[in-house]
Amino acid sequence: MLILILIIALLLYGGLVYYIGWRGYRWLRPESSSRRFKILYSLVLVLAASSLIVGRMSGLTFINIVGAYWMACFYLLLLLVPLAHITVILLRLTRLPRHITHKWAGIVTIGLVVFFLIYGTYNAYSPVVRNYDIKMEKGSLTLDSLHIAMAADTHFGLLSGKNHAERLVKEMNALHPDIILLPGDLFDDDIQPFLDQKIDQTLSKLHASYGVYASLGNHDRHDGTIKELIEALEQGGITILYDEIVDVQGQFTLVGRKDRIDHDRRPLDSLMNGVNLTRPTILLDHQPYELDKAQQAGVDLMLSGHTHGGQVFPGNLITDAIYENDRGYLQKGQMHSIVTSGFGFWGPPIRIGTRSEVVSIQIQFE
Repeated sequence: MLILILIIALLLYGGLVYYIGWRGYRWLRPESSSRRFKILYSLVLVLAASSLIVGRMSGLTFINIVGAYWMACFYLLLLLVPLAHITVILLRLTRLPRHITHKWAGIVTIGLVVFFLIYGTYNAYSPVVRNYDIKMEKGSLTLDSLHIAMAADTHFGLLSGKNHAERLVKEMNALHPDIILLPGDLFDDDIQPFLDQKIDQTLSKLHASYGVYASLGNHDRHDGTIKELIEALEQGGITILYDEIVDVQGQFTLVGRKDRIDHDRRPLDSLMNGVNLTRPTILLDHQPYELDKAQQAGVDLMLSGHTHGGQVFPGNLITDAIYENDRGYLQKGQMHSIVTSGFGFWGPPIRIGTRSEVVSIQIQFE
């Protein structure tokens, strides 16, 4: 069954690449089209299209980078090429020469792809600070307020590398937070680029009076054991909460869950047994599912990521349909939910309709 699905997926992918390639050839070929141009064009297209699969299979850095940027171009072309094709067909109803409409359809399409690649790259690598002010009915022993700096989905790896980690440290430390929380997807499936670039040393420069805590997400995986992965993160001074609870100096409680795809993840009500619910309780749960269960369990603030806010339009329409809160702030009874669109990115290093972000949360205890 799995093999059949893979075959269907490859045939569909091949068909879409052929359609885009054929339209591109029709628009870009020189007036005196030569066999050499056709062969060269086909070779470049095949190499680009296969880089996505070959990179994953081989693990070669350069091919993986090419594959990521091809994914971005392919996505944009899937949106723009059919639109350009329909426009050319409609323009046949006018007196405009066909060769002119073909030529300009290709020029405009390429121009838009380049523009969106530049614009999306800027959004991905230029983080903003998203601010939220919350009033919480519960209080701690001596605190009147708590300032949280939060980021998720850093996806540190080949393209979200050391420079992006340094941006994270700079933005977070500039906020002078009381505590830093990172709810999942710190890696991008592979631990090795994280270690090779010594990103753990970069993250060790994060500063907060109550420390730095994180939970794990669905992309925090590698070929070794989960213990090795947690040790790599904790070398950077990050305390990983893996279905664990910590009382922070008697002021408030942090609960960090295993990711939803972990089969041995404990139910939330079981994990919360023994938690002092008279003090503020903050939950780190990477995927923003089951907000009602978190509310019923007595959670006061649930912090999540995972959705990327759709990352690239119209992905936001899909995430909005799936999640009760796919990005931003939502209150359910006494519980506050904040979902960040993420600091990094998955796949291509572009964001269209979203922006790389750090979240600043100011809590006032009543």
